[in-house]
Amino acid sequence: MTYLALFRIRFANGLQYRAAAAAGLSTQFAWGFMEILAFSAFYRANAAAFPMQFPHLVSYIWIQQAFLAILMPWGGAREAVESIVNGQVAYDLARPLDLYDRWFLETAADRISRATLRCVPVLFFAFILPQPFRIALPPSFLQLCLFLLSLVLGLCVVTAFCQIDSISTFYTMSRYNVLFSIVAEFLAGGSIPLPFFPDPVRRIIELTPFGAMQNMPLRIYSGDIAGADAARGIALQVFWFAVLVVAGKRIMRTALQRVVSQGG
Repeated sequence: MTYLALFRIRFANGLQYRAAAAAGLSTQFAWGFMEILAFSAFYRANAAAFPMQFPHLVSYIWIQQAFLAILMPWGGAREAVESIVNGQVAYDLARPLDLYDRWFLETAADRISRATLRCVPVLFFAFILPQPFRIALPPSFLQLCLFLLSLVLGLCVVTAFCQIDSISTFYTMSRYNVLFSIVAEFLAGGSIPLPFFPDPVRRIIELTPFGAMQNMPLRIYSGDIAGADAARGIALQVFWFAVLVVAGKRIMRTALQRVVSQGG
């Protein structure tokens, strides 16, 4: 109950930043349009040369923009990183809460609150656009349910992955790890969907934690992955979530053994 209360407080706090959400919407609309227009130029030249159907790609991009705050492997636990750098973590360790679990829930609540403020306007806008720029509904109700399950698991995998990035601050004492985020976003399909990668590279990435992030829910929604392939992808998300949590807790336990608190 303590952790649930912590999650609810953090989520409610995140909903207060409506002006920031409104400012970010224009960027997401512009970025989504830019991507779709750029891809459409290539598809008009030779649509048969691409591994995804254009309507699937359009849905992929708009869902990506709608749930950007949930699925992007950056923007982790900023307060956690700051507390490590300035020494506030010593007070956090004195509280009767597991530090990893607390940071995980706070980060997840922040992501969900930001997505809650932005997803409805983005989806409304995407559904009223003319063809071929309009987002489509999933092919079936089952596909929609699989998408929602995969979206939740994608949030869990991304949050667990970013936890390791935050915990690494114990060793680097750096507030920013830009390279870590850039590589993760690229391999997760943030810049280019994974089907556009060369087949040998794509098969390898799909088996990594990066393939279990935004790649899976976005392709399930668009219909690019369905049936048994979707079930295997969701099972892989569960696997990587468990692995990343165990790894993160172990790294944190090792890091906390090195923490030294000075002063009174």
